[in-house]
This record gives sequence, C-alpha cells and structure tokens, in this order.
Amino acid sequence: MEHHKLKTIKVKDLKIGMYVITNLSWYEHPFLKNQFLIKSRTDIEKIKALGIKEIQIDQARSEKAAGTGLTEDPPGPEREEKRDARGIIPEALISAIHDDRMHPREKALIVQKQSFIMMKNLFANPSAENIRKAKTGISEIVNLILEDDATLLYLLNITEHDYYTYTHSVDVGILGVALAKSLFKESGNHDIHALGAGFFLHDLGKVYIDKNIINKPGKLTDEEMNEMRRHPTAGFKLLFDTNQLTDESKIIVLQHHERIDGTGYPKKLRGSEIHIYGRICAIADVFDALTTDRPYRQKMNPFDALKLMRDEMIHHFQKDLFERFVLLFIAPVR
Repeated sequence: MEHHKLKTIKVKDLKIGMYVITNLSWYEHPFLKNQFLIKSRTDIEKIKALGIKEIQIDQARSEKAAGTGLTEDPPGPEREEKRDARGIIPEALISAIHDDRMHPREKALIVQKQSFIMMKNLFANPSAENIRKAKTGISEIVNLILEDDATLLYLLNITEHDYYTYTHSVDVGILGVALAKSLFKESGNHDIHALGAGFFLHDLGKVYIDKNIINKPGKLTDEEMNEMRRHPTAGFKLLFDTNQLTDESKIIVLQHHERIDGTGYPKKLRGSEIHIYGRICAIADVFDALTTDRPYRQKMNPFDALKLMRDEMIHHFQKDLFERFVLLFIAPVR
C-alpha cells in the first residue's frame, strides 16, 4: 500500500515540485484533478487566486521533500527541459499561452499558427528526442484548453487554412482534447495530457507514406489506398521504436480510422471493440478533414460538415459522442 505523508502548509509557501491536495469540489478550482503535482509557477498563482490560505501536500509523492516541507524549486531539470525543447517548440507559442493580458481571439490565432510550426518541425524529423520535445509543447496547449474556455472557443472556430498533415494534426489535437475535456472533466480516471499527445500525434505514421499519395487530387487506387492504410500501424511502430508509446497514444494512433459499423481500418473493429479514445479521435479526424481544403475538394463550413456527419455518416460514430461534439460549437466548454 502506498504510504502518504501529508502536511498542511501556507499557500504562500508552495513550491514547484510539491504534490498538492486541494480538498475542493471539482467546480471550485480550474485544475483537472483535486490532487496533482505543481509543475509551474502558473499552477501556484492559480492556487493563490482561489483565496485559500492553507493547503495539504503529500510529501511522499512530491519530487523533493526536506525537513518540514519543500523549500526550494527543483533545480535544473525543469529549466533544462524547457531549454532543450527549443528548435521544435516556437518560443512565441509558450509566450502566448502564458500571456494573461492577450485577448482570447489573438491568443487563439497565435497558438494555432505556432502549433502548426511545432508540428511541422516534428514531422520533418520525428526522432525520439523531437517527439519528447513536442510533447512538452503539447502539454502546454492541453493546459490552455483545460483552463481557458474563452481561448478554446476561438480555437474551435478558426478554420481558414489549407490541409497539411501537420495542420490536420493540430486541429485534431485541439478538437480531441476539447471533447475529452467535455466528457471527462468530472473524472480523475483519464490523463488528458496523455490523451492530448495521442490526438496531436495520431497521424505521425504518415511520415512513411508517399506524399504524392497523401496529396493526390483524385481518388486513390486500391494499391494507393492500401499504402495509405499503413499509417496507423506505422505510427504505432514509430512511437514504440522511439520509446514514446503510451497506452493512450497506442489506442488513438491504431484506432482513429476504425468505424462503429466495422468499415474502418486497420482491423475493421466494431462498436465497443473500439476504445472511447479511438472513437473520440475518429470524430475529430473526420470533422477536420471535411472543414479544410483538400486536393480533391473544397472545405465545408462547420455547420454543413456536422450536418453531413449526422445525416450520412452517423453509422461510423458513436451517436452520443457525436452529439457531445456538436455541443462544442454551440456553447463554451465548462
């Protein structure tokens, strides 16, 4: 049985690396869980903004415990990780995410554009180190989606751009995390950050697919379609070989083209054989494909895309999940 060493400290004494227990209801704080590791000074400021004076910490689960509490920020690792991520993650992405004075619309535009750059950098060189670095940036975007409903609403409604694998990856990442937030915000059983990495990396296997096939303006031949259908297993293998495969990314990468009626690929799974994470990504994947310009057709507006999915494709999706997805565009996620 895990040993817990709990201590109550003043909120003003919180440090990065402490594992805190808020003892508040889920709707009384902006965090995904009631218990979590403080990873940034932003986390500390948000706790201070709650107006509470004291908070419990679990010293056994904290990164560093000494004497009566944690008295120093953890040294090098966190700063080293941020410095190490340069070259993949644009500094403008992190700056925009943490700029509380920026209007949500402006923030959404910058975050989207800089996320495109980050994923383009990754697709150009998907090494183990670069995947790890990209996950750091993805985690920051997930935090924004979870904590900033106003910016998320703008992110969900920015659609004016062309389709590339890296832009599609960002769009599906944002849509998938938004739906996961709506579904799982009251549950502590889902790691939204790990899900976010899976959604953003769902098409990573396309780095092994001929770009002429991906960008072909007409219908694919049977041979070309078979080649295209390799990308889920290719993505799984890439994440496995680079030691970046989590349970969440395994499910999402392998199942995002499976369909409830069994017509998907690579395994033609049906109904409950498809994990809910795969079902979420399938909806986000199709919606983004319909709402961006493709080599073989023009984009649809979100309303028409959702109508088409409801009227002609609903047998591909879990109906109640699709209905929750539609709600993302009607009201802010809370």
